[in-house]
Amino acid sequence: MAFTNYLETKLLEHTFSNTAYTSPSTVHVALYTVAPTDSSTGTEVTGGGYARQSAGFTTSGNEATNTAAIEYPTATAAYGTVVAVAVLDSGSGGNMLAYASLTANKTIGIGDVFRIPAGDLDITLD
Repeated sequence: MAFTNYLETKLLEHTFSNTAYTSPSTVHVALYTVAPTDSSTGTEVTGGGYARQSAGFTTSGNEATNTAAIEYPTATAAYGTVVAVAVLDSGSGGNMLAYASLTANKTIGIGDVFRIPAGDLDITLD
């Protein structure tokens, strides 16, 4: 996953400019039908029972990994084709922290459930 400009700035300010950054107590994972980038917010899934899901991470070395499966509600309407995910600091609105395209796009129709298994969402610093 790539860090957003927002998070990169916060971390640099915290580390090198003595400007406090308080990490969010809970992070949420969102699904996107148009992938976000450093300069755009992408298109987040809406409707059909969709809601961002909270996620816990464990950190080891230069990598953070989701500790449990992240499961979305059963779709009551088609989400479309999910192409990317992002981690945000709020269940709605808020600031995007990191984002990545999926290795394989997934079309979500009525009755489908999108799930990210435990250990499959990795955020790595190189």
